[in-house]
Amino acid sequence: MADYSFDHLSREIVAGCSEAVLFSDREGLIRFWNPGAEKLFGFSREEAIGQSLDIIIPDKMRERHWDGYYRVMATGETRYATELLTAPALCKDGRRLSTEFSMVLVRDDKGVVQGAGAVIRDVTSRWEREKALKERLSTLETQAVQAKSA
Repeated sequence: MADYSFDHLSREIVAGCSEAVLFSDREGLIRFWNPGAEKLFGFSREEAIGQSLDIIIPDKMRERHWDGYYRVMATGETRYATELLTAPALCKDGRRLSTEFSMVLVRDDKGVVQGAGAVIRDVTSRWEREKALKERLSTLETQAVQAKSA
C-alpha cells in the first residue's frame, strides 16, 4: 500500500521539486538544501549546509538583504509571505541569475520565528527576453519620433 502520510509526501515533493527549496535559520545559515537548489546554484548539499546565504547573494545586495532579513527575524513580519520576490543570485561558478521566489517564515510551537524557507526559480531567460523586448520597443519609438519630425 502506498505511503500517503504527510511526512512522506512532503519529503517526496520537496526532493522531487525542480525549483530550489531551502531553509535558513535566524542567523541566515543554510540548514536545508534540496536537489533543485543543488542544480540551480551548483553547490552540493554538503557544501551549502551550514554556510551563510551569502554564497548565493551578490556582494552589492548583501547589506540590503541582511538589513531586511534580520528585521523579519526580529519582527516576524514580511510582505513577501504573500508576494513573489525577484532578486539576483549567484551560482557556485560565478554566474549571476535572475530569480523569483516565495518565502515562508518557520515558527516554533510558541510562534517564535526560527528562520525562513524559500522556493526559488531561475527566471533569467524570461528576464532577458523582456529586456530585449523593452529595448526593441524603445528603438521603434525613437524611430517613429524621428520619422514624424523628418
